[in-house]
Amino acid sequence: MLWPFNHFSKPRLARGTIEAIYGMIVTQTREPVFYRELGVADTVNGRFDLLLLHLWMVLRRFRSAGGAGDLSQALFDHFCADMDANLREMGVGDLAVPKRMQAFGEAFYGRANAYDAAFADDEAFAKALSRNVLNGEGMENARWLATYAKSVLARLDGVDDTALLAAAWTFPVPADAGKSHS
Repeated sequence: MLWPFNHFSKPRLARGTIEAIYGMIVTQTREPVFYRELGVADTVNGRFDLLLLHLWMVLRRFRSAGGAGDLSQALFDHFCADMDANLREMGVGDLAVPKRMQAFGEAFYGRANAYDAAFADDEAFAKALSRNVLNGEGMENARWLATYAKSVLARLDGVDDTALLAAAWTFPVPADAGKSHS
């Protein structure tokens, strides 16, 4: 009977902050430049892969932010709840949802591991992005996407922890971040 009182022992995360950060991620992945100019497939899978990339970038920055552990977990949980709701909205049956959610988790962790392993090497990072976001096509676009991702992470690294955890930051405009590509 003690479980209802557990919430008193831990600081509560502001639900609005989690929703704001997730909303920024989703909004950024809807930028038309990714689909019109970079060859990201404007499909459920293409949008999902771009969402995973942006989620990875934010969670990567949270790793170095003091006190971000609970927020990282809450953000990932919010992503999972959103994916679950989307599956149900698309008509996926109750019995199939857990299997699909497991596949989403495996996709995220697989991509996150690949991006972490390749991040220090620009060409390897571009190849990982090509494989995971661009379906193995367009190394030129993958290099642009790698430049963009590094500029996002540089911007996030420049945000102090308090502002980061309060969702008081923005993503760079994708076209500006990739100017060195053109």
